Amino acid sequence: MKTALKTIALAAAIGLAGITGAMADPLKVGVAAEPYPPFTAPDASGKWEGWEVDFMNAVCAEAKLECVLTPVAWDGIIPALTTGKIDMIMSSMSITAERQKTIDFSDKYYNTPTGVIGPKGVAFDATPESLAGKTLGVQVATIHQAYANKYFGPASTIKEYQTQDEANNDLAAGRLDAVQADSIALGDFLKTEQGKECCELKGIVKDDPDILGAGVGVGLRKGETELKDKLNAAIKAIRANGTYEAITKKYFDFDVYGG
Repeated sequence: MKTALKTIALAAAIGLAGITGAMADPLKVGVAAEPYPPFTAPDASGKWEGWEVDFMNAVCAEAKLECVLTPVAWDGIIPALTTGKIDMIMSSMSITAERQKTIDFSDKYYNTPTGVIGPKGVAFDATPESLAGKTLGVQVATIHQAYANKYFGPASTIKEYQTQDEANNDLAAGRLDAVQADSIALGDFLKTEQGKECCELKGIVKDDPDILGAGVGVGLRKGETELKDKLNAAIKAIRANGTYEAITKKYFDFDVYGG
């Protein structure tokens, strides 16, 4: 009997240790494997840096969560979340009704407008009428692809790219007439030598919250309320204690949180 009880106790202890070990595993935070400066990009040594990387570190520290940045191809990042390959997404993913059918989101942590850039010296703006007959580049599986297809597609040619860098490079090389993306990401490109030489901001698109969303949030699996509550509390805390502002000032001279 004593032997049997010892066996049961040992089995229970092993089981508990396994559960504790599993709970202690770091949370895998998915970011797009494709560089997206100034939010996320690897440096020359392969270390990831950027506003969103600093934000991730601050939020995880505030929430007392051990997090590890995990690059995933952008067009597969939601399936990676829903199948458990990653535990959350912090990759400039806009909160949209369409995505909320599949995943949940934290409160927003930034919100910036959508812009269109094009060659210097060519007069047009970010309206369907002005872009008619032009070829517009967008990154695949983004709100910008959905927006361009709805508003510009009937009269313009929409060309899809796996990464934003590819679209920008084709614009600089004269293979595109325009590119649509987040205004901050486009602004970062326009600050590069290549961007300064070739291109300029043509305008900000008319807002459509149904497509462009209500800001960027942390993507989460449905039903993970405890994790969502921790992240929301941490986002609120770092905005209140000045950490969010300090991070933002490293990269921008304006507020990225939005209204």
